[in-house]
Amino acid sequence: MEETTKNKIQELIDSKKVFVFIKGIPDMPQCGFSSRVVGILREIGVNDFGSFDVLSDDSIRGGIKEFSNWPTIPQLYINGKFIGGSDICAQMFESGELKKLLD
Repeated sequence: MEETTKNKIQELIDSKKVFVFIKGIPDMPQCGFSSRVVGILREIGVNDFGSFDVLSDDSIRGGIKEFSNWPTIPQLYINGKFIGGSDICAQMFESGELKKLLD
């Protein structure tokens, strides 16, 4: 991955306590998995989160997968730490772990 792409990804992650790379935008996700993660965040009261539409930039779309060593989108970061994708977020939500992490 190019250094400029890596730096841009890191800047995005660092821009908010909660940041998610999704397909589409939070008010109009372009896939069910992205919609699921956005819905989970809103369900636990996180409305002030950053997001990036990976469909708008191929270098970020491919780069984030390499950056996190995770093959799928969406990807959730909290306090700069990679949390996981849709299934992990759903499991953490159901167990209450995600809410505790955000409190």
